Amino acid sequence: MTDKKYSETIHKDGNYEYITVSNDENNVRIYTLKNGLKIFIAQNFDAPRIQTYIPVRTGSNNDPADNTGLAHYLEHMMFKGTSKLGTQDWEKENELLSRISDLFEEHKATADPEKKKTIYRKIDELSQEASQYAIANEYDKAISSLGATGTNAHTWFDETVYKNNIPNNELEKWLKIEKERFSELVLRLFHTELESVYEEFNRAQDNDSRLVQYELMDALFPNHPNGQQTTLGKAEHLKNPSMKAIHKYFDEYYVPNNYAMVLVGDLDFDDTIKLVDQYFGTIPYRELPKKTAVTEKPITEIIERTVKSPTTPRVQLAWRTESYGTKEAMLADIVANILSNRGEAGLIDLNINQTQKLLWGQAFSVGLKQYGYFSIVAVPKETQTLDEAKNLVLEQVELVKKGNFPDWTLKAIINDFKVQRMKGLETADGLATNLYDTYIKGRTWEQELNEMDEYAAFTKDEVVNFANQFFKDNYVIVKKEKGTNDKLIRVENPGITPVKINREAQSEFLREILAEKTEDIQPEFIDYQKEILTDSIKDKKLSFVKNKSNDIAQVHFIFPFGSDHDRDLGISTQVLQYLGTEKFSPDDLKKEFFKIGITNDFKTANDQLTISLAGLEENIPKGIELLQHWMKEVQPDQEIYNQFVETVLENRAAVKKDKARIMTALTNYTKLGSFSRFTDIISKEELESTNVEVFTERMKNLFRFPYQIFFYGRNFESFKEYIGKYIETESLAIPEPKKYPEPETTGNVYFTNYDMVQMEMSRIGKGQMVDTGNFGKINVFNEYFGRGLSSIVFQEIRESKSLAYSAYVSYAANSELHHPDYITTYIGTQPDKLQIAVDTLTELMNELPEVPAQFENARNAALKQIASARVTRTNIFFNTLRLKKLNIYHDFRKDIYQQIEKLTFEDVKEFYNNYIKSVHFNTAIIGKKENLNMNAVSQMGTFKEVTLKDIFGH
Repeated sequence: MTDKKYSETIHKDGNYEYITVSNDENNVRIYTLKNGLKIFIAQNFDAPRIQTYIPVRTGSNNDPADNTGLAHYLEHMMFKGTSKLGTQDWEKENELLSRISDLFEEHKATADPEKKKTIYRKIDELSQEASQYAIANEYDKAISSLGATGTNAHTWFDETVYKNNIPNNELEKWLKIEKERFSELVLRLFHTELESVYEEFNRAQDNDSRLVQYELMDALFPNHPNGQQTTLGKAEHLKNPSMKAIHKYFDEYYVPNNYAMVLVGDLDFDDTIKLVDQYFGTIPYRELPKKTAVTEKPITEIIERTVKSPTTPRVQLAWRTESYGTKEAMLADIVANILSNRGEAGLIDLNINQTQKLLWGQAFSVGLKQYGYFSIVAVPKETQTLDEAKNLVLEQVELVKKGNFPDWTLKAIINDFKVQRMKGLETADGLATNLYDTYIKGRTWEQELNEMDEYAAFTKDEVVNFANQFFKDNYVIVKKEKGTNDKLIRVENPGITPVKINREAQSEFLREILAEKTEDIQPEFIDYQKEILTDSIKDKKLSFVKNKSNDIAQVHFIFPFGSDHDRDLGISTQVLQYLGTEKFSPDDLKKEFFKIGITNDFKTANDQLTISLAGLEENIPKGIELLQHWMKEVQPDQEIYNQFVETVLENRAAVKKDKARIMTALTNYTKLGSFSRFTDIISKEELESTNVEVFTERMKNLFRFPYQIFFYGRNFESFKEYIGKYIETESLAIPEPKKYPEPETTGNVYFTNYDMVQMEMSRIGKGQMVDTGNFGKINVFNEYFGRGLSSIVFQEIRESKSLAYSAYVSYAANSELHHPDYITTYIGTQPDKLQIAVDTLTELMNELPEVPAQFENARNAALKQIASARVTRTNIFFNTLRLKKLNIYHDFRKDIYQQIEKLTFEDVKEFYNNYIKSVHFNTAIIGKKENLNMNAVSQMGTFKEVTLKDIFGH
C-alpha cells in the first residue's frame, strides 16, 4: 500500500474546526456546523466576487412514487419567497393559500373529469384573490439588487443545486436572503408556475435526446428510480399536484444536514465561516427519512427498445456500472476514454470518425450516486442500418478486450485527465462545481484529489481483464428510428386566468435589503497596453499575457481574414482533419498530438481564422512543430476527400431533420433573407467535382499570409527564442471580403412545418447602425425589460399569464461599426396560447412600462456587476480584438459604467422610443402546420411558408 499524496488534517481555529487536505493547491477548507451543515470555502482572487452553490442531496430519485416531478417543481417554487419575502399581507394570503392547498387535494383525489374541472375553476378563482397579496419575483429582485449573476437552479437524479455569483461585499445580504428562503417554503402563485412546468414538460417532448435517454434509463434500471422517475415527472402526476406533498418533501429533505454551502472567491476564511454560522447555524438539524435501498438484478441479456422521431436515426448502447468512485466505474471511465478521448485519438475517434465509417460515434461513462452506466452512441450513414452501426462500434469494444490499443494510451489518458482537471480548477466556478459534485456523491475532498493517482495505478492488464468481464451480451440498446413519435404526451392547458403581479409593491424584507448599504466595490478598468506585452519577430506581431494560475499554455495564430474573404476556408480546415503527411498517417498525427497532450483547434469566423494549440507549456514547441509539419506537408488524397464529401452531404441532410438547427436556419432567413453567410456555402455539385488539392493548397500556403501570434503562458522570453524558426516570410495578400446584404425587416412571417408539440416564435427587427454611446442604455434596458427572472417580459409572460417556459426580448448591439443592431423577441409556447402570447408581447412593446423601483434595481445591478467584474487570462487579449472592430482601444466598460451611473428612466425611455418602438419586425415560426393559429399569424404580417431548401440554401 503506497502512501496517499493527499490526506486530511483537522484544524481548530477559535470556535471552528475544519478539514484541509495536504498538497491541495486550492487550500479548500471544509467546516461542519453543529446542525450538520457542511461549508466548503476556498479563495480565488480573479475578481472581487464569490461563486456560491447550495447543493441539496435530493432530487427526482426521492420523489414519492405517486408524485413524480415533485423535486423539480419544488425547485421552481423555491424562487417564490416566504412569509416575509414576496408578500404584501401574509395573514390574508396564507388563509387563501391554505384553501387552495385543500382544493388541490380534492382535485387529486377525484377521478371524475368534470369534478376536476369544477375544482380547478375554484382554484383559479382563489388564486386570483391570493395574487392580490403576492409580489412576483421578489427573490430575484432581492438577489439582482446585490449585483448577482448566473441566478439559477437545476434538479437531477440525486441533487437540487441553487446557484448565484455575487460581489464579495454582498455576502452577508446574500446569506440573509438564502437563510430566509431555506427556512420556509411558501407555495404562492402555484397554479401559474404549474403551467410553466407544463410548458417545460411539453418542450421536453420535442427534445429528441430526452426521448432516447428516457427509454435507455427505463431499460437499464427497471426498478431503481434512476430509470423509473424522470426529473420532469409523469404527465398524470403533473396534472394532479399536491401542495401538501411538496411541503412534506421540503420539511424532510431541505434540512441543514442534507445540504451544503460552497463559497469560492475573494473572501476571508474566518469572516466567512462566522457569517455562515450566524445565519445558517440556527436552522435546526432534522433526521432524514429512512430509505429502502433498491438493488437491481444483473442484466444477463441484450434488451432492445425502439423509439421514433423526425430526426436522423441513431443507436445507443449502454451497460450498467457500479456507483461513482468504485473501481468498476473508474475502469469503465478509462475504457470510455480509450474509445473516445474528446475526439482526439480514441479507437472510435480514429477507426470510425477519422475514417468516416459512420456519420459519428462516441463513448462515454456516467457515474451516479448509486449505479451509473457506460454508453456508446452511433449515427449511421444513410446507406447503413442501425445494426451495422451497432456492429461497427462493438468491434472497437472487442479491440479493447483483446488489448489492441497502444501501450502509451493509458499514460496519455491520465495526463489528459490531469490537464483537464487543472483547467477546471483554475476558475472559481470550476472549483466550486467540483466541490458541490463531490458533496452530492457523498465523497470526501481527499478522495476526489486522490482519484487521479488511483486512475494512474491501473495497468493495461487490469483494463483488458475488466473489459472481458464487463462487456458481454448484457447491455441495453435503443434504436432511434426516423418516423412519427408515438410516445408524445402533451399536458393540456387547464385554462387559467392571468394573475395580478403587483410590479411596484415591495415587502418589508426587500425594503430592508435595499436600504442596507454596503461599502461599494470600486471598479477596476484594465490598461490593455500595460497587461499585454508585445514584440515582433520576422514582421509578425507577438502578444503575451502571463498565466498566473498553472502550467497550461496556449498559442494562437490569428489571421485577419475569414469566410467573407474566402468562402471555402472553413471547409478547407475540415478536409485537413482527415489527411496526413508523408511522415504521419492521419491516425498517427492524432496520436502524436495526444501523446504530448496538445490539442489543436481551427476556428473560422467571417473575418478571422484562428488556429490554436493548448497544453502543458513544456510541450508547446513540439505542438507547433507538429502543426506546421501537418499543414505544410499535407498529402492530398482524393479517395479520402470523396468520403469526406459524402459525410458532409449526409451531415447536411441530418441537420435538416433537427428542430433546433431548423429554427436557427429559419431565424437567420427571417433576419437576413435568402442570401447570407449562412446560405452561401459550397454546393453539392462543387464539392463533388472539386479536386482535393484545391483545399490542401490553401492549408500549405496559409502561413505565407499576414497573421499575428498570441501566447498565453508563463515564459515569454523562452517562447520568443523558439517561435522564430516557425515563421516564414510573408508573401501573399489578403483577398477582398464579400459584402453580404443586411435587408430591412418589413413585417413578413416565415413558417416552417415540423412535427412537434410546441410552437416556437422569434421576431427579429433591424435597428439603427451600432452606436457605442448607447451601450450603457442597452445594458440596463435588457436587464430591466427583456432578459432575466425579474424582467418585465418574464413577469408578464411567465409569472402572470403562464404563456411559456422561456421568453425574452433582447436588444443586441452589433459587434462591428457601420452595421445595424437587432432586436429579437422569443417565445416557445403551446399552439393554443400563441394568440395571447402575440397580443401580450405586442402590448408590452407598444409602450415601455414604467416601474421606478424595478428600473433602479436594474440600474444598480448593472453597476455592481461591472464594478465587481475583472478581465483576466486570455480575455485580456481577445477583448482588444473585439473592441478594435468598434474602433475602441481602451477598456470600454469604463464608458458604460459612467453612462449607467447617470442614467435615468427617461434616458432609457427615450432610447426605447428612438431605437426600438418604430422598428418593423419579421417573424419566424416553427411548429405543426395543423396547429397554427392563422388569426394570430395574420396580425404579424404577410405569411409565407418556406422550405428547408429555402432556409438552408441547399
